[in-house]
Amino acid sequence: MQPKVMMKKKNISASKASLILFLCQIVSALDVPLDSKLLEELLQPPTITQQSPKDYIVDPRENIVIQCEAKGKPPPSFSWTRNGTHFDIDKDALVTMKPNSGTLVINIMNGGKAEAYEGVYQCTARNERGAAISNNIVIRPSRSPLWTKEKLEPNQVREGDSLVLHCRPPVGLPPPIIFWMDNAFQRLPQSERVSQGLNGDLYFSNVQPEDTREDYICYARFNHTQTIQQKQPISVKVFSTKPVTERQPVLLTPTGSTSTKVELRGNVLLLECIAAGLPTPVIRWIKEGGELPANRTFFENFKKTLKIIDVSEADSGNYKCIARNTLGSAHHVISVTVKAAPYWITAPRNLVLSPGEDGMLICRANGNPKPDISWLANGVPIAIAPEDPSRKVDGDTIIFSHVQERSSAVYQCNASNEYGYLLANAFVNVLAEPPRILTPANKLYQVIADSPALLDCAYFGSPKPEIEWFKGVKGSILRGNEYVFHDNGTLEIPVAQKDSTGTYTCVARNELGKIQNEVQLEVKDPTMIIKQPEYKVIQRYGQVSFECIIKHDSTLLPTVIWLKDNDELPDDERFLVGKDNLTIMNVTDKDDGTYTCIVNTTLDSVSASAVLTVVAAPPTPAIIYARPNPPFDLELTGQLERSVELSWVPGDENNSPITNFVIEFEDGLHEPGVWHYQTEVPGTQTTVQLKLSPYVSYSFRVIAVNEIGRSQPSEPSEQYLTKSANPDENPSNVQGIGSEPDNLVITWESLRGFQSNGPGLQYKVSWRQKDVDDEWTSVIVANVSKYIVSGTPTFVPYEIKVQALNDLGYAPEPLEVIGHSGEDLPMVAPGNVQVHVINSTLAKVHWDPVPLKTVRGHLQGYKVYYWKVQSLSRRSRRHVEKKILTFRGNKTFGMLPGLEPYSSYKLNVRVVNGKGEGPASPDKVFKTPEGVPSSPSFLKITNPTLDSLTLEWGSPTHPNGVLTSYILKFQPINNTHELGPLVEIRIPANESSLILKNLNYSTRYKFYFNAQTSVGSGSQITEEAVTIMDEAGILRPAVGAGKAMASRQVDIATQGWFIGLMCAVALLILILLIVCFIRRNKGGKYPVKEKEDAHADPEIQPMKEDDGTFGEYSDAEDHKPLKKGSRTPSDRTVKKEDSDDSLVDYGEGVNGQFNEDGSFIGQYSGKKEKEPAEGNESSEAPSPVNAMNSFV
Repeated sequence: MQPKVMMKKKNISASKASLILFLCQIVSALDVPLDSKLLEELLQPPTITQQSPKDYIVDPRENIVIQCEAKGKPPPSFSWTRNGTHFDIDKDALVTMKPNSGTLVINIMNGGKAEAYEGVYQCTARNERGAAISNNIVIRPSRSPLWTKEKLEPNQVREGDSLVLHCRPPVGLPPPIIFWMDNAFQRLPQSERVSQGLNGDLYFSNVQPEDTREDYICYARFNHTQTIQQKQPISVKVFSTKPVTERQPVLLTPTGSTSTKVELRGNVLLLECIAAGLPTPVIRWIKEGGELPANRTFFENFKKTLKIIDVSEADSGNYKCIARNTLGSAHHVISVTVKAAPYWITAPRNLVLSPGEDGMLICRANGNPKPDISWLANGVPIAIAPEDPSRKVDGDTIIFSHVQERSSAVYQCNASNEYGYLLANAFVNVLAEPPRILTPANKLYQVIADSPALLDCAYFGSPKPEIEWFKGVKGSILRGNEYVFHDNGTLEIPVAQKDSTGTYTCVARNELGKIQNEVQLEVKDPTMIIKQPEYKVIQRYGQVSFECIIKHDSTLLPTVIWLKDNDELPDDERFLVGKDNLTIMNVTDKDDGTYTCIVNTTLDSVSASAVLTVVAAPPTPAIIYARPNPPFDLELTGQLERSVELSWVPGDENNSPITNFVIEFEDGLHEPGVWHYQTEVPGTQTTVQLKLSPYVSYSFRVIAVNEIGRSQPSEPSEQYLTKSANPDENPSNVQGIGSEPDNLVITWESLRGFQSNGPGLQYKVSWRQKDVDDEWTSVIVANVSKYIVSGTPTFVPYEIKVQALNDLGYAPEPLEVIGHSGEDLPMVAPGNVQVHVINSTLAKVHWDPVPLKTVRGHLQGYKVYYWKVQSLSRRSRRHVEKKILTFRGNKTFGMLPGLEPYSSYKLNVRVVNGKGEGPASPDKVFKTPEGVPSSPSFLKITNPTLDSLTLEWGSPTHPNGVLTSYILKFQPINNTHELGPLVEIRIPANESSLILKNLNYSTRYKFYFNAQTSVGSGSQITEEAVTIMDEAGILRPAVGAGKAMASRQVDIATQGWFIGLMCAVALLILILLIVCFIRRNKGGKYPVKEKEDAHADPEIQPMKEDDGTFGEYSDAEDHKPLKKGSRTPSDRTVKKEDSDDSLVDYGEGVNGQFNEDGSFIGQYSGKKEKEPAEGNESSEAPSPVNAMNSFV
């Protein structure tokens, strides 16, 4: 029956999948801002904020403090259970509870025994909105028992044999750390031949005569009580036999050919193989059927220990160790099984809902074996908790529908298997609150122009209010790409301009009300240095000035600071700082350097620098300046333990006064031949009282200094040896930084020889875990500047101090510094990764910070890996390099710039510490919206005819979306390089060519071509082309291309043959006009057909109106292409009807637009039909001159 029941439950869960997906879409739990005033007013169920660890080992000599802190509104009350039953603290005089807290204090120091209070404790925090419970806290007192008495016989061992010295430490709580030392408290050296096993025993693969000694001592350090227990010394005597027999490897541990090992997920797996043999065997590790995990595998104890950190189920398998020397090999197989205590996949999170809303609590955990999930409500199993009609339990999920205020409660999820459990509290708080705006009214924001402006509108309400922003008192709602609206209500203006200044109104509304708040934005002009300091070269003793003239916003008060070599100016009256300059009087060589002017306002800062080079002034020929001669006749007088008086006679100053004397000393006892700076005195002084250090053999020398330089050192004085004393100072630069996850490396800068103050310099190194240990652990070392503390927890703070001592005593008490044990890779990935796409090229990613305790090191920041999966317009996948953005510190969001529009991306987030990167969060997929396309890849214009051109184009290289159409615009360019009317054509997106017809012949056109998506038009590509002339022999012009200006043709009007041809054409036209004039005077009509015949000469071209010359010509037999170029007109107002038309065009019925007298307008305008007309219709015959001008 049981399998059937389970199957039925599974089917029920599957049937609710769609309901759960629906609820996932509608749940929008409220975030309560951390506003102190708001938190004081809102009701809230209890939340456990601090509790003691599950396995709590206490010091039996001290009071037991079991922590339980919680918050809530109203403040919660506390109660405890012990071993599953109510713990009445009022009946035990030794037990008290801290005021306004649930923390218990058991007074052991006043007669109580820690053993009497062993047990399992649990805290409950309760108020009218629910009850939260703590973990089960197991209290056990630490134990550090003494070593049992045993009689140890001396070990007589033959040279080359193996040996095991057993430690067998007493069983303590927690287990002790084992190490071997000698009577002098020096660690015994270990190697591939001699090493300590994981059980604490000391193994010799083969013994050598130098192993003979009587002080092999095993020590057990109990960290919790800060005690060290010592086993009785073990004696080893090695006797030699000749010859020494070599042996092949034999495993000392583990024994046999196979063994098993069970380890929990996330722990450190330690496997050990130690072998005997001569020569000393070398150990090698392999995993059968697989590879050792990269980046998590380490070898310790001379490769005798295999260490795999952060193990997972994938690390299960058979691991083989192979011991090999020149005579053979031995091996052992360890079968490893990785189990897992429960760990969270999705821990339940607090819900703040409005009445009538829906929501759910999800509790998902994994483990090996798979954990059981159980729910409690206010600390009571949910099966027996009071009924709530809005609540429905479905395995690891509780679904809430149409909640009411009485639905508020605290729910507990318990995930457990045989290796442990997880307990999480999550409350459901049902609130009905009108909107509140927490940002102060009329808050003033000031920013510099062209920088971002962030206007806050912190809000709260239940249901969650909608936020709208307005500018001005009666302004419209703000929308558009120039604004970014953040989920927390903040309005971001990415690039604030001067016209962004004004009043902005934030409006928050929900079904319970509406509220608004105004803030002010002022955009200031940036501060600029309009005249910067310049490089100067100045002679010594001259005067120099650096300028720094600034321009700033009139409402900002600037401050100007001058620096020399990035430090403050010397305190010297020669440096004069003015309003906009720095002047240096009487310049000396010391003034050489870089001078920086820094201008600061409350909103920005700018700086500029210049270098000053000081050169020597030309010396007077009669005077020779030189460095002084060295002092002489050094004498020591008034010798005391800590001081002596030194006197000397100055040497010649060589025309440059001695400014000062430098005294140096040599320590002949510790650093012979090395001279150190002692002090310096003015050049007028020839004696000085010198302070001395103990235990130093002093010799002194003096150096004279003038403006030219330093003299040679004087001859050394006689030696003076001071008496020994305690050290005066302790080592400097004390640090504690772990090199491995389980150690603490304490380093310091050793004292120099003369600082030792006496013989026998040593260092007392002390440490204790911060806020955990009260007693210091200390060791005394010599001739080193480093000490390694092993067996530490991963990345915990330690208090450290290093004190110097010598044969006469200790230095003063040193200062304590804080260090940390070694870092390890972060354990968890950032959760709740969310991506908000701002526009087609920019997205914002959010994530929840990882708990600091899981970072296991110094948090350096987060790395976001993101990469393009595919373009949505092309549906083609290609390999793209991952991009990485690093966000320093505990930042929980960042911007992803430079995205490609209309594409699918993936990203994940990882936390980074000093050790490296943690695991990656699950890949998050997001898509960018469409954008405007790039320009078409090409535009070609081919096949020019009299009235048509063929256009061909290529689709945009980056469509950035779905193309909807192409836009073609074109306009003619006349002979004066002016642009005619613009014509626009929309072309379907699937076309790639177009034939434009009904164009004017021999006319240059400029084309503008771009593609469109639903977002808008992309950038355009431009080309120019020319229709050909009449087929009667005029050159076909080639296609031209340009950006803005039309190309000018080669001017052939100055060619002799062209002038002659034009004269002939003009004469012919004149004869025709005279004939026409005579016929009109006879009353005849000039038919249109006859006009066409009379003016059909293809060589006729209109003349330019500006200079009276004929237009450009091309020889019909040459067919030379027109020269490409840019022909952008200076005036784009030319109309299409203003362009020059040929006689043929007018013969086709196109209205003629000739010169101002209109002589041809009457003849060629009107209908095409040849209707009979009376001879007196024309009252005046046209002038031949006017007729000629009409062609111009």
